[in-house]
Amino acid sequence: MYAYFIGKVAHIGNDGIVLENNGIGYNIIMSARDLSELIPGDELKIYTYTSVREDAMWLYGFLDKESLDFFKLLLTVSGVGPKGAMGILSGASLDDIQVAIIAQDQKALSKLPGIGAKTAARIILDLKDKVSADDILSGITSVDKTGPGSGAGSAARAGSGVKAEATAVLTTLGYSASEAMRAIGKVEMTEDITPEELVTLALREL
Repeated sequence: MYAYFIGKVAHIGNDGIVLENNGIGYNIIMSARDLSELIPGDELKIYTYTSVREDAMWLYGFLDKESLDFFKLLLTVSGVGPKGAMGILSGASLDDIQVAIIAQDQKALSKLPGIGAKTAARIILDLKDKVSADDILSGITSVDKTGPGSGAGSAARAGSGVKAEATAVLTTLGYSASEAMRAIGKVEMTEDITPEELVTLALREL
């Protein structure tokens, strides 16, 4: 119904804010992570999702569109409603959640608020093919490495098979799949890097 609101933060509560727009205050539910970044009086743009039920209508807000899109993706999972999806986004960063899904790290997802083992398994099953590992890893490697010669382009060209082999080796060494993927994501990739070289470099990040 509403794509976004632009206004001033009039009040910050335990689970959301009141955003003042054209003289009207809108109650918008937000994740704890987003709330921690706000202060009263902030002028900002909030991307929103409208949840309509027979007895109520709620607005859920996000500081960026990527979080909103992933929130909607979570809602496609059976048993995950708006409140549960917001709890998931409150418990970890978007990157960490997506890495856990790609790595099929059920244990990591089970630690998020309101998520048990069965729901974590369902999230992995339903979303593992809808979240791109290369996009996540490229996002991690691109931080502070976007200048000329930074290797961002070669990272995109590096074979996903090399990453998969390196992840498998690291997990046999006792690291979780999520830890392995994040460490690999911090390595500056080259076109001719081998799985062995990638493992060695990734271990330095662990």
